[in-house]
Amino acid sequence: MTKYVPLILFTVLTNAAAQIMLKKGMLSVGTFSFEASELFGAAIRTVLNPFVFAGLCVFVISMASHLVVLSRVDLSFAYPFLSLAYVVAAFYAYFIFKEDLNAVRIAGIGLICAGTFLIARSA
Repeated sequence: MTKYVPLILFTVLTNAAAQIMLKKGMLSVGTFSFEASELFGAAIRTVLNPFVFAGLCVFVISMASHLVVLSRVDLSFAYPFLSLAYVVAAFYAYFIFKEDLNAVRIAGIGLICAGTFLIARSA
């Protein structure tokens, strides 16, 4: 199972990259409205935003690689690694979007990393 860790990490990194692109795109699109009269126009503007579109494409790549992983590795081994996407996204959000990364979030990130390490060692 450990020979698939690089593919799993590729899935994690592409998942995080997709989230970052989607966030960047949504910052330029603005607040999404659920008003019936504006919903279709907002959806079109959102999907046509270059960052949102790129994020959706990268997310498809991430899901495709995850499907490959699932065809070869136990779900109970592979799935917890996806939590590392949160770790990557949290650090990017801090540096790129200037989002808060307080002590509680850092502690949570540490727990995620420790849990993923334990799962990786269980193979």
